[in-house]
Amino acid sequence: MSKDKFVLGIDYGTESGRAVVVRVRDGKLLASCLVPYPDGVIDERLPGGPKLEPDWALQNPLDYLHVLEKAVPKALKEAKVKAADVIGIGTDFTASSPMPAKADGTALSAVPKYRKTPHAYVKLWKHHAAQPEANRINEIGRERNEEFIRIYGGKYSSEWFFSKLLQVVDEAPAVYDAMDRFIEAADWIVWQLTGEEKRNTCTAGYKGMWVKGQGFPSSDFFRALHPRMENVIAEKVGEEYFPLGAKAGGLTAQWAKKMGLKEGTPVAIGNVDAHVAVPACTVTQPGTLVMIMGTSICHMLMGKEKQMVEGMCGTVDGGIVPGLWGYEAGQSAVGDIFAWFFEHGVPDYIHHEARKSKLPFQVVLEKRAASLKPGQSGMVALDWWNGNRSVLVDVDLTGVLVGMTLATRAEEIYRALIEATAFGTRTIIEAFESKGIAVNELVACGGLPEKNHLLMQIYADVTGREIKLADPLQTCSALGAAMHGAVAAGAAAGGYDSIVDAAQKMARVQKMTFKPHEKCHAIYDQLYAEYHTLHEYFGRGGNDVMKRLKTMRREISK
Repeated sequence: MSKDKFVLGIDYGTESGRAVVVRVRDGKLLASCLVPYPDGVIDERLPGGPKLEPDWALQNPLDYLHVLEKAVPKALKEAKVKAADVIGIGTDFTASSPMPAKADGTALSAVPKYRKTPHAYVKLWKHHAAQPEANRINEIGRERNEEFIRIYGGKYSSEWFFSKLLQVVDEAPAVYDAMDRFIEAADWIVWQLTGEEKRNTCTAGYKGMWVKGQGFPSSDFFRALHPRMENVIAEKVGEEYFPLGAKAGGLTAQWAKKMGLKEGTPVAIGNVDAHVAVPACTVTQPGTLVMIMGTSICHMLMGKEKQMVEGMCGTVDGGIVPGLWGYEAGQSAVGDIFAWFFEHGVPDYIHHEARKSKLPFQVVLEKRAASLKPGQSGMVALDWWNGNRSVLVDVDLTGVLVGMTLATRAEEIYRALIEATAFGTRTIIEAFESKGIAVNELVACGGLPEKNHLLMQIYADVTGREIKLADPLQTCSALGAAMHGAVAAGAAAGGYDSIVDAAQKMARVQKMTFKPHEKCHAIYDQLYAEYHTLHEYFGRGGNDVMKRLKTMRREISK
């Protein structure tokens, strides 16, 4: 009997990075190590530097290297796996999280001259300060009838690659001149591991206007955005991109020593955290929507044909699995909304009951919310605490809560917030269906499904669809990264020759599912109609009060 082989998956999230060790033959997770980023999400003040303006969200790329140094050796030790038996490494990242770098791969923020310069750092996916730049990209893109406008469902987002790069050009031209490369963190980490700059088609297609077979928009388009950007692709970005599962190169001697692995271990081309999770949820065919549920939700779906769906984060040929069109949609705040409420909206009587029953207050709140019937609180909310990603693609939208009275209780507000996020997912599903793209069932993964069964039941009741749960839930992206590491290694080395083959052996779902309750679904149909009315009124220009208030806030905060 042949000796077992193993792969390493490294998942870079919003607050931390995780390394997992996975057995190739069956996907068994042998070890997992989570390492928080020392500087976390930088959204108020640059460490040792200036205060940031509203809507900024940065990260220190050196934190990503810290994860490699700390998490990988610990995971290998816990798994009791030898370096010689690790046949591949895969990584995934939040996106779009681009950063400036020098020609040798050094992060610009690590250069002493730029350590106190905000624009030298990674602009995290939820950096929303590039909205004026996104507006300009959309205006010029529509005027020129650019293909990327259609691919992104009609609107390019402030969260994405070129909005953030244009903001650097506008606000910090010296930083633009100093950078040799502007690169997604997903590709930068692979560059560090292998010593080779090789960029992935997934992030480029979903976040960077790149179209398979066509490349980027013309230099005329970029010159129209800004004269300095006329040759931006050749000068700062690059034109060669590599498919998911391909081998980027071998692990350098330096990183092999730091991580306790063999030099030359195959490293897969970079990937996006949401996209890499899809095959790890057993999904390699059309008709199943995968929800990666955490601080936000990414909704991933595949189809056999190309369709232009409103508010997509991209429509990419082979963007998830080769041979199928991959669609990405999303909600820019879900778990973050609940975290906000936990911090700012939970009253003393909930905490008192929690202490008395010796339970976490979140459990008490969930139990109280679960005792309510759909519609019982007389409330409905809009889930725009961090803007709207899909289908409106507008970061300047803000939250709404309707129906509060002097009798309103905390558990009623909490349930209304959960329902609002479920309504947001239903809006996305209906956008797919309006273009004839089937959504037959849902599969969930991420941190939220494990923590909150009420949440999952409400999603089933609101959408009217059964929801399956990935196994494991919280390490699904890391497992997907490891699976791509097995593909990069190839069958001859003990891995797999395709991600479909890897999914058949390494991925699974739980036996437990959440099925919709017919009576609850009927009531939620009525509540959803009210949500939709508010969604259209505030989201499509019927009343721009949210934007006026946000503008006022910016002006007063200066």
